[in-house]
Parts: sequence; structure tokens; C-alpha cells
Amino acid sequence: MNIKKALVLLGMLIVLSAVIAACSGATTSPTTAATEAPVVIIPDTPYLAEWQGSGHADVASQPFRYWDDVAENPDGVPATCSKCHTSAGYRDFIGADGSEAGKAESAVPAIESQGIQCVACHNAVTLSKTTVKFPSGVEITAGDDTRCMECHQGRESKVSVDAQIEKFAATDVDAVVAPIKDDQGKDVFFGFRNVHYYAAAATLYGGQTHGGYEYEGLTYDSKNTHVKGYDSCIGCHNPHTLEVKVEDCATCHEDVATVEDLKSVRMVSSAHDYDGDGNVEEGMFYEIEGLQTTLYAELQKYAADKAGAALIYDSSAYPYFFQDPNANGTVDEGEAIFPNAYKSWTPRLLKAAYNYQVSLKDTGAYAHGNKYIVQLLYDSIADLGADTSKLARTDAAHFAGNTQPFRNWDGEEDGNGTVPYGCVKCHTATGLPTFLSTGGTTVVTTTGTTATVGLGAMPAGNGFMCTTCHSEPGGGDRYTVNSVLFPSGKTVSFGGQDADGNFLPDDSNLCISCHQGRESTTSMNNALKGKEADTVDAKIRFKNIHYFAAGATLFGGDVQGAYIYEGKEYASQNMHADENGKMNKCQDCHDVHALEPKVESCETCHDTTDPTAIRETDVDYDGDGNVTEGIKGEVDTITEALFAEMQKYSEAHGGAISYNTSAYPYFFGADGKAYAAWTPRLVKAAFNYQYVQKDPGAYVHNPKFVIQFLIDSIADLGGNVSTFTRP
Repeated sequence: MNIKKALVLLGMLIVLSAVIAACSGATTSPTTAATEAPVVIIPDTPYLAEWQGSGHADVASQPFRYWDDVAENPDGVPATCSKCHTSAGYRDFIGADGSEAGKAESAVPAIESQGIQCVACHNAVTLSKTTVKFPSGVEITAGDDTRCMECHQGRESKVSVDAQIEKFAATDVDAVVAPIKDDQGKDVFFGFRNVHYYAAAATLYGGQTHGGYEYEGLTYDSKNTHVKGYDSCIGCHNPHTLEVKVEDCATCHEDVATVEDLKSVRMVSSAHDYDGDGNVEEGMFYEIEGLQTTLYAELQKYAADKAGAALIYDSSAYPYFFQDPNANGTVDEGEAIFPNAYKSWTPRLLKAAYNYQVSLKDTGAYAHGNKYIVQLLYDSIADLGADTSKLARTDAAHFAGNTQPFRNWDGEEDGNGTVPYGCVKCHTATGLPTFLSTGGTTVVTTTGTTATVGLGAMPAGNGFMCTTCHSEPGGGDRYTVNSVLFPSGKTVSFGGQDADGNFLPDDSNLCISCHQGRESTTSMNNALKGKEADTVDAKIRFKNIHYFAAGATLFGGDVQGAYIYEGKEYASQNMHADENGKMNKCQDCHDVHALEPKVESCETCHDTTDPTAIRETDVDYDGDGNVTEGIKGEVDTITEALFAEMQKYSEAHGGAISYNTSAYPYFFGADGKAYAAWTPRLVKAAFNYQYVQKDPGAYVHNPKFVIQFLIDSIADLGGNVSTFTRP
């Protein structure tokens, strides 16, 4: 028997002794208020002192004394509440008392509500407990913290809010919902649904368990992974005192000595001004607080203007939202009482109010899952019709766990899918460091595509973490990358080569380990080998360069990321110099965390901070007679000309082609289905057209290279390029 199990069993025996001792005393008769049973303490109980100072042992507090009035609660703590407010109810729910697991079957006398005692968590069932089901119905598999999550998950979810709206057939989202009759003919009101207190697990798991009201058509952050070892309940909290392990937080976060200090924590992954107050240095607690203030104001405005009845909120009085008879916007004496509960609910108002409550009832939400809470608040404000132009919902791409690059693999069952091995390097937080730790082993297959060796499928994550690029959770050295192999089979390095031809490392090599695309001239040629240039072939499939292949653009013809035509010369690595040195690398031009271009640097040489307005030549590449427009204008005109030529060619060779940049597989036929009348000549041009669409900064990264392959694509389709000037 291992030590852990031995300690658990020892704890079980000690607690059992306590229970026996308690039960051997004289029984008491019910009075108008239950008499608290004495808490029997067995000397030398492990972690006794720690537990005694915790909220779980605060027997006199409201969570354990709420049902003491026998007249109002003759059965004591009802089964629906006993799971989390009594030890007996918790054991009943998990089946540790021999009953069916998954439900609390009986009420528990209030006299037995003596806190959450050792026996609740230390028993034979919890020893092997690994799953927990949330109110949404989603089941999560985790470790020992599943014991905590059984209670700290809330009692409502998007699912239950939608179910209530459906039950009342409330199809008009802005109409006040009238009562309906139950089976006994009594009125049932469309009331507020309360998530309940300390729903920390719902915040932690975010969109994976749908604890907040998530609006249709929008995506949300998944589980907040933080850093290894500190992404679970017992990773961050002492399981007996329940206190946050603040001293561990201070390892990475500066100026943290107390829990209050954690409110000021803000990581580099939070680059935006979420609440629109102009402060991007305040802690995430204050960003959320700012959004809460805005949402509450919008709730009151909507309630008065649309629902026809003023609304106020009191966090300490059930059911929290009340009518405001004098419409002064504040809670006056006698207003926060149950008979004055707010009754003019519309579906839209209910959803937003629910999210407001979700953000408030987890007092540690700013640490548990701040981005998820930001998204819920932002979406609620937007749904109420407010101006969100100064607010922010989504982070810089590397940290935007709510976006498609990280949520593409989510499933319906558990809300968190699996990223296949071919995608993990760039779409998970641990994929790149795992790839680099194995020596960065990549091979170019016989078809010209690249495959990573030694990487398997990984769970979908929530964006990148510090350790994606750095050796330590709080930062540390960046991983050293000497060179990068591209899909074409070409190897390059931003650090160049020494006299012996050895590649030299550079931080920007980290960036292009992912920002290199997934196809190339090589893979295109291999796929089209032996096929006639203008013959439609059903076996031809469009090859997608993939998103943001900036590294391939920067190195141009050196790595052949775009389709380059035989017999033509192409620009190589774009060496963009300024008078103070070189501006040739990723980190030179982009903030490495916010990812935004350092547009202020442009002004050193150019008279503008708008990259789209910059040009360094008077050559009229697109032949439109305008030599003052930015180089982007030149690229855009030629790109449009290429697509026009593709349409003309496709109509003459098997059927008209259309394009949708946001819908896979991007090119479609007249029937709305994936385009199927490909010829080798057309698919090459389409590859280059897509290339420009998927690198939105191509006009900066290497404009001459881009203009070259665009003009060559038009010419290969038989188009007239006489008005263009090829660099």
C-alpha cells in the first residue's frame, strides 16, 4: 500500500472514530431552532488545526446554519442542498455511504450540518474519484480536485438558462415573459436563475463546461491552464486551510505578498484594454470590475427602456435583482426583499443578468479564468445594444484561447478536443517546446510536405503560455533554434551562417518555426507530376498554404513558399534596412507578446506610421498610373487582376470559380460546392492567390517577391501583363 493511500485510510479511521463518538451521545428533540451538535475532536487528527481555521469548518456560518429554523425547514437541509452543505450529503451524492452515486437521496437534519469534515473528502470513493459532471451535463476527467469541483461548480449553466427560455416559449428576446401555469394551475414565474456561490470550477473550465451564458455563434476560452502544477484547485489552494498559496504565486509574479496583491497581477498575455478605461497596466481584477460596472449600467438602462421596470441589484439579498420603485438606481431601505423581486424579465435581460451574477459570485474569477469572464461580460454588454468600440474581447492571437486556431478541435461532448499530431506544433502550448526538445526533427516527405517526428496528438489548449517560447514559467531564456526547415526542404536562419556554413541561432527562428506555411513549390510540383497543364483532372486537390506564412514571404525565393515558375528569378530574403541598423527580423517589427507591428518605428525613415501608405519606389508595378499609393495598393491591384484572370480561365476550362476567404476549402464552383474542375495551371495560380490572402502583411514582408509571383501567375494563365512592371 502506498503512503498516500495509507494516510487516507488513517484519516478515514480517525474520522470514523469521531462519528461513533458523536453518535454515542444523547439525542435531542427538535425545537423551533435546531441545536448544534457538538463537534467531536480526536487528538492528533492530521491537518486538524489547518481545517479548523478554514471556511469548511466554520460551523456557525450561513452555509451550515441556513436551515436551523425547524418551522421553516422541518426536514433540515434538503437533498438538493445537502451535497455541498453537509458531509453526510456529500458522501450520499458520491455513493460513499453505499447508496447510488450521482445523487443525494435524502435530506440531512440541520443539526448534522457541521461543516465539511474530513470524512467528506477522505473515504474509499474519493480515493479513486476522477470525474465530475457539471450542471451543463459536461463531464470532466481530472485528479484529486474533482472532490472540490463537485461543489464549486455552480448550480446553473447556459443549458439551464436556455431550457427556461424554451419552457416559457419566450421567442421574443425583448418581450417581458408572462407566467405559465403548472400542473396544479398555479402561476410559475419566469424568474432569475442564480449560478450560486463560489463557482470557481465553472470559471476555471470556461467554455468547456458552459457555466456562463455563452451567446450563439461566439467562441469562448477553454480551461485556464496557467502553468503546470498551478492549474487545479489543490495546485493553487491548500486543501485544508483553503487559502491561496500566495508564496508560490510570488515565484513568478512580482510584488505579491498577499491575496489582495493578486488583484494587481497582469501577465504579458493580457495586452488589451478590456474595460476601455485607457489603463493597460492594471490587474485583471480591475479590468473585470470595470466591465461589471459597465454591464450593470446597461442592465439598468435596458430594464427601464425595454422591460419597462427599473432594476437594482443587491449581492447579499436573495434573489439579488429587485424592482426599483423610485427609479433612483440605488438600493434603498426595504427594497432588497423577496416580495420586491424583479419580475419584468425578458430573455435578453435574463442572459445578461445571469452573466453579471456569474462574474460576481466567484470572487476569485480574475485568477480562475479572467479571459472567460471578460468574454461573458463583453458579450452581455454587446447583446444589450451598448457601444463596445472602446472595449476588448479577444487577446493577441497567441493568447486568444477563444479563437479558431485553438478551438477548432473542440467536441460536443466535453468541449475540449484533441489536436492531431500534424497540428500540435503550432496549435498547442506544449507542441513547439516538445518539438524542439526532441531536436526539432522534421522530415520532408516524398510529396513535398513536412512531417514532424516524435510528436503525437495533444489535448486542445487555451492559447500559448510563457513556456511555449521560454524555458521558465515566468519567462527565462528563449529556446535556442539554430535553423528552420521549410516545407520546400530548404533550411534557413535569421542568424545567417558562419564561415564554415553552420547556421547561427536567432530568436526570430522561433517565430518562423510555425509561421512558414505548410505547402510549397515542391509539394505542388510533386502533386501535379505528369499532369497536363490545361487538362481538368478530378484527382487534383487545392493545396492551402495555411495562415500567416510570414517567414516564407520574408525569405522569398530562398524557401519557395509560394509557387514559383520555372525559368523565372525571384527576390530572396527581404533585407529591410533603416538608417540605425536593420529591421529585418520578426522581433524588430512586431511586439513579441502583443504581436502588433511597431508602427512607431516606421516613422524613423518614413513620414507615416501607416504601413499601407509606405512605398520606396516610383515604379508603377500595377500600371494604374498611381505612383504615390502605398506598395499595398500596388499588390492589391495585381491580386485582384489575378483573380479576374482565374475566373476567366476557369469559365473556359470546366466551370466558373468563386472564392471565400473564411470558408474551407476556400474555392467553390457554381453549385456552391468545393471547386472540382482544377487544371494544374489553375491550381498553381489559386495557390498563389490564396498565399497573398493568408499573409495579410505580405506587402511589408517581401513586396517585390509577392508582385513577382502574382504577375507570373497571371501570365501563366494567358493574361495580359504588358501594363505591369515585374520587379
